[in-house]
Amino acid sequence: MDPISVNRERRVIVLGTGGTIAGRASAASDNIGYTAGEVGVADLLQGIGAPPGIGLEAEQVSQVDSKDMGFAIWRTLAQRCAHWLAEPDVAGIVITHGTDTLEETAFFLQSVLAPSKPVVLTCAMRPASALAPDGPQNVRDAIVVAATPQACGVVAVCAGTVHGALEVRKVHTYRLDAFDSGDAGPLAYVEEGAVRQLRCWPAADPAARTVFDRIADAATWPRVEILASHAEARGTLVDALLEERRRGAVEPVQGIVLAATGNGTLHHALEAAALRAQAEGVAVVRATRCAEGRILPRPGQSLRDAGTLSPVKARIALMLELLVAGPAA
Repeated sequence: MDPISVNRERRVIVLGTGGTIAGRASAASDNIGYTAGEVGVADLLQGIGAPPGIGLEAEQVSQVDSKDMGFAIWRTLAQRCAHWLAEPDVAGIVITHGTDTLEETAFFLQSVLAPSKPVVLTCAMRPASALAPDGPQNVRDAIVVAATPQACGVVAVCAGTVHGALEVRKVHTYRLDAFDSGDAGPLAYVEEGAVRQLRCWPAADPAARTVFDRIADAATWPRVEILASHAEARGTLVDALLEERRRGAVEPVQGIVLAATGNGTLHHALEAAALRAQAEGVAVVRATRCAEGRILPRPGQSLRDAGTLSPVKARIALMLELLVAGPAA
């Protein structure tokens, strides 16, 4: 047994970033006309409590609507997570977050931290001012997961379900169970304060340390855009990005993720433009628009694919890849 746990309680650190879970509306009956990020994380913990032997400590990292999440907050959040994870008596971390970009933040943190302790993102679909807010139960469930022995990696907890960072995605605009894990299925359920595990916690990536060091030092992060393939798609947006690049734009595009149809297929005009971009040194990756499944590689493909990653996660993966690689020679 860890000697620290013998002498004093273990801690779960709760980091607040804003979102609907911290939102307020003018009427308790209004679940959509609220302002996100108005309630401090310490106030969100009032009355929730923690499992026996666990102390709670709150820290406000940001107060934003998660649709406005950006690299600066991600970097600070990763650094605060690393700081707290290094404390021996910290069992795990909970992050209160908006639902819109939760899956992106979860994937980013898993990519740069790959923690040996649990980092648990949680959220709400109703604001704190609602008649029946879902945030308090989600926070309580997240604390339970963060305090669970042997738990590790970045996960998300919503509506009693635990999703892994690599698979989690928002699939509904309004209902309380707005997230799922696609083909992989959930990692676990939280049932009356207990975790029922279904599959393994997210595994650590040995490369995460290198990526973490690069994000700490980077003055700017690579610009990676997402473009969609669809009926009558054209290559004009790709060409416009290339023209910006040729003219010496302050932040030239360095990567493009193509939200492809089906098994990674592209409209021929968009594909031709993407090949031109690749020939000019822009990194191009295909990710499927489909909610289920992965891209199965075919022989002779000139543009690489993102496998199981959604377009938004493929963008983060490509951005971090370019950041580690550094400027092209």
